[in-house]
Amino acid sequence: MRTTSLLALAVFAMAPLSAQLASSNSAGAAIGHVHLNVRDIDAQQRFWTQVGGTPVNNEKLLMMQFPGIYVILRKQDSTGGSAGSVVNHFGLHVKNIDEWLPKWKAAGLKIEPGNNPKQMYLIAPDDVRVEIIEDATISTPVAMHHIHLWLPDPPAAQAWYVKNFVAVAGKRGQFDTATVHGAEITLAKNDPQAPTKGRSVDHIGFEVKNIDEFVKKLDAAGIKTEAAIRASANASKLRIAYITDPWGTYIELTEGLTPSTSQSASR
Repeated sequence: MRTTSLLALAVFAMAPLSAQLASSNSAGAAIGHVHLNVRDIDAQQRFWTQVGGTPVNNEKLLMMQFPGIYVILRKQDSTGGSAGSVVNHFGLHVKNIDEWLPKWKAAGLKIEPGNNPKQMYLIAPDDVRVEIIEDATISTPVAMHHIHLWLPDPPAAQAWYVKNFVAVAGKRGQFDTATVHGAEITLAKNDPQAPTKGRSVDHIGFEVKNIDEFVKKLDAAGIKTEAAIRASANASKLRIAYITDPWGTYIELTEGLTPSTSQSASR
């Protein structure tokens, strides 16, 4: 990485960390992260910094921090981009898109037009689709907004997330939605898509208050974890488990994702 890039990342890493994740809902759940499989960590860090993220570490975990979400970067080849998988893209709000757009064009970011001048897509390295929507009411320059699933039965998916994560059912335009504290899960009707595991957007994550109790409730509902709850090999205070929704969305349950103190994004 060039010296100028390292300096830029260092400045971001020293910025004070505010509370990033939303408080948990009545089920003890909130959106926690999106986990990417990437070929080039440096390229991903540059991209997410240019979109307003702050690089931080939770011990060995390499994360880009946004209000409401962490984007976790894992060096690993993927089996394909986000398009074509259940998680087609995820979306961020920006306060003023006209202030961001010249910077993105100058940085050479790949931009795809949206349905109006206040909405567009950025294509991150490893073909990760990121929707950008202007919302002048947000209190920060950028913030988490939604995770967009493409699947054949949106009402069934909405009901599944309402039942198991106490999501709030709703609508946004033509889409059914299931909102968990921190982000909207947007549900678009499409043909069956490839499961997310192994793709560039490998899985989404929910931070839960008491992972043991949460997993017990899932088990009682007939939802089995991939393996027993375990301590993460990458962060000593982090406990994790995995499930997959009925449409192929790989989901990580975490307890202890947020770093206890500011940590530089070193590798």
